[in-house]
Amino acid sequence: MYYKIEHLTRYRYSAPIRENIMEVRMRPRSDAQQHCAKFKLSVTPPAQALFFQDYLGNIVHHFNIPGQHGQLTLKAEAEVQLQPLPELPESLPTASWPELDRLAEQGDFWDLVQPSHFAQATPLLTELAAEFNLNRRSDPLRLLRRLNQAMFETFAYTPDSTAVDSTIDEAIAARKGVCQDFSHIMLALTRRLGIPCRYVSGYLYHLKEAEDRSATDASHAWVEAYLPELGWVGFDPTNNLIAAERHIRVAVGRDYADVPPTRGIFKGEAETDLTVAVRVNLADAPPPPDELLPSDSGWEASHTEDELTWQQQQQQQ
Repeated sequence: MYYKIEHLTRYRYSAPIRENIMEVRMRPRSDAQQHCAKFKLSVTPPAQALFFQDYLGNIVHHFNIPGQHGQLTLKAEAEVQLQPLPELPESLPTASWPELDRLAEQGDFWDLVQPSHFAQATPLLTELAAEFNLNRRSDPLRLLRRLNQAMFETFAYTPDSTAVDSTIDEAIAARKGVCQDFSHIMLALTRRLGIPCRYVSGYLYHLKEAEDRSATDASHAWVEAYLPELGWVGFDPTNNLIAAERHIRVAVGRDYADVPPTRGIFKGEAETDLTVAVRVNLADAPPPPDELLPSDSGWEASHTEDELTWQQQQQQQ
């Protein structure tokens, strides 16, 4: 499958600001299952965007706009190829649990079985684990499939019901949220069982015939769990899906705090109005190496949320 992705972000400031420093995580990952053939990041006012790879393997662009400005616009364009995933077995051997215990003691996985900033072990989470009857009597794969479905059936997908910095307790108490909340709750529940898991930021291609609950004009989030014999397996509790050829991965981390699409600071006293829009379309074939991504100046963003904070971030829907 080949996809073309456009991700538009526009910040409007109520007063001129300066020294705007920002990190951007919008380049899709490249690995055995997914290849980012092309990526272009446009910044207005113009700025030179450099990049580095963080310790999680994510590509992070960064730039600085020192002069005064009242608006910042980012446009990320990517072309990505996804390979078919092998079909998962119905279950895993009973010996998988001791193997997971051994993995959890290794440096690469230790962080991913610990509570994190947005995936805390709270009393409400413990009650939810009991409600879902989560224990090790089943094999890990069957258990995660059941948890994925339980999250989907128990929590209502309600845009704008939470904020970018909402805790899992807020979503658990309200029994509603967006994909960011569902992913954080599933992370915390999965880690309680000793299964390494990570937060995934990316995009979902929406089929007309699919009954996806997540927003079509925003980035998406889901969870990947590391399972013996299988490696990383993606679970999308928002839509009760196993992540496959419609899920385009951009960044992975312990939780959302590691992977926001944008994060930055500036000098000045201004309120911020944030507008975000995403388009994911099928492409007929892989892009030629020298093809330039077309611009689309007529595309108007449609998703808006206000933030009154110096830290500029986007919530994932």
